[in-house]
Amino acid sequence: MACKDEPKPIIEEMAVVVEEPKEILEFGFNLENYTVKRDTIRKGDSFGEILERNHVGYPQIFNIAEKAKDTFDIRRLQIGKPYTLLCTKDSLELPKCFIYQPNLEEYVVINFHDSIHAYTSRKPITYIEKTATGVITSNISETLEEQGLSPRLAYKMADDIYAWTIDFRRLQKGDRFKVIYTDKYIDDTIYTGVHNIKAAYFEHNKEPFYAFEFTTDSTKGIIDYFSEDAKNLRRAFLKAPVKFSRVSSRYNLKRRIAVYGFKVRPHKGTDFAARIGTEIMATANGTVTESRRKGGNGNYVKIRHNATYETQYLHMKKRNAKVGQFVKQGDVIGWVGMTGNTGGPHVCYRFWKNGKQVDPFKQKLPEAKPISDSLKIKYLDFIKPIKIQLDNIHFLDDVFEDQNQPEHIIKQNNNLISQNR
Repeated sequence: MACKDEPKPIIEEMAVVVEEPKEILEFGFNLENYTVKRDTIRKGDSFGEILERNHVGYPQIFNIAEKAKDTFDIRRLQIGKPYTLLCTKDSLELPKCFIYQPNLEEYVVINFHDSIHAYTSRKPITYIEKTATGVITSNISETLEEQGLSPRLAYKMADDIYAWTIDFRRLQKGDRFKVIYTDKYIDDTIYTGVHNIKAAYFEHNKEPFYAFEFTTDSTKGIIDYFSEDAKNLRRAFLKAPVKFSRVSSRYNLKRRIAVYGFKVRPHKGTDFAARIGTEIMATANGTVTESRRKGGNGNYVKIRHNATYETQYLHMKKRNAKVGQFVKQGDVIGWVGMTGNTGGPHVCYRFWKNGKQVDPFKQKLPEAKPISDSLKIKYLDFIKPIKIQLDNIHFLDDVFEDQNQPEHIIKQNNNLISQNR
């Protein structure tokens, strides 16, 4: 018999937690509601053929194409670009939506679930500000690679910021830099590279070079880099219209060619050898005066920069500029090819001064437009907090030298090392 005072057993009630299935959202749709089919446009594919092999009848295909044509021309599908079909979740798996991605950011939706409608949209983009420092041992690319950083940082510093200030082919061992930059991500997961450099400090031969990004003309989207005392760091012209190239033939009025019996054949351009498809950039701001294909020049673009200077870019595979268009320095105006008279892929860069073709490497090129007095005051106020932020970034070698400091200082410095990485 049980004792009266014996405690009754405690029965614990178990709480049952029911988790709702997480939504998988992409392109503005909950993918859980569809059978998702992904593929890429292949040779011979067309919008109609893709839908037809997925059991959509021709009359419906024609109706969809007609109603979508004001938003997107279905004939513009490019081989290799991805597309997604959202289909019914049944045995038929009939398509209800076609989504095409012409690039990583943009996508075109042709929705024919109930009514037919089409629109273009963009994936969400995230910008994350980061900092980096480095000490040169051989070259800047290797220094960045050792830290797992994008080589794009080196290209931007060498070509966009310090092209006329520091010769990156002659960096000294012990030169060092620190930089504030922004990385770009699509959908928070797809890394698309360095978006921009906000500020940089480069110590070359013990001499400091500050650089701060600043918009001088918001209407035309002109962005320049200036020193701490508001001096423009670039010239009005880039040194070359293509990156990562070599000069294969210089401007030479006395050039003789064996094929022509060593007769004098003046070469009034500068040839930059590069792979077919390499981007060709406008070397300065200006207005396109010619964009055509003609004789030995092949595909070419000509730009008037002001009353004094013009430039021309020959032998393009394809042009990307129209007559009358205003282009900014660095804009892609075409791609390297072999059109016209050429023995290999390159861009022939021609440079006019006062209507006469000259050697660009022998010109004392003008500096870029300086900041106006009123804008200079705004600039100096703008960079104050950024310069403080830049100055407070510690070089890694300085941090390591401080390891004999008190423990709390060492912890601070170790945190800095982690942040810089």
